[in-house]
Amino acid sequence: MTTIKDTAEEWEVRATETPFVGNKTSVRTDDVVMPDGSVARRDYQVHPGSVAVVALDDQGRVLLLKQYRHPVHMKLWEIPAGLLDIPGENPLHAAQRELYEEAHVKAEDWRVLTDVYTTPGGCSEAVRIFLARDLSEAEGDRFAVEDEEADMEFARVPLAELVQGVLAGELHNNCLVVGVLSLSAALASGGVEQLRAAEAEWPARPFEV
Repeated sequence: MTTIKDTAEEWEVRATETPFVGNKTSVRTDDVVMPDGSVARRDYQVHPGSVAVVALDDQGRVLLLKQYRHPVHMKLWEIPAGLLDIPGENPLHAAQRELYEEAHVKAEDWRVLTDVYTTPGGCSEAVRIFLARDLSEAEGDRFAVEDEEADMEFARVPLAELVQGVLAGELHNNCLVVGVLSLSAALASGGVEQLRAAEAEWPARPFEV
């Protein structure tokens, strides 16, 4: 294990307010005491956290979906993902739900691929990205979709092709980029057996097993 690792730390907050509360997230303003004793105001989005799934089939292809993202005015190729909007929800259960709802697929083998903060300078969102294998079509009716999801496209793309697309600047979704490169690195350095168990501890978003 590497000796270079992130560490938890809590700086003093002199005052806090929440100027905006949305449907799933909010904006918080904190007055934070700096190491030199000065106080700096920090605005950031409070986020419940997310899960994402690199679903790898037996032909080495990754399951993708293409969805319109209004803030960036683009249709992005992405991996299945969703919010942890149920307090204390087990992230594995959430990832299994998202894979079913977005792609109508289930998987028998699950592992933690990586954990990331998407934009730690301005948002508290933490994402756990899973690797899912041994895929099969889910039973029952497909989940009803609405809004942007009603226009989604689907594809299964070889991992090597996705790595090339990321490095060429043609793929931009952060979970796809991190997930694809993490899986490629794992396969090149010992294989997926080295990955953490699907129920591995996640200090950023504690959960019930």
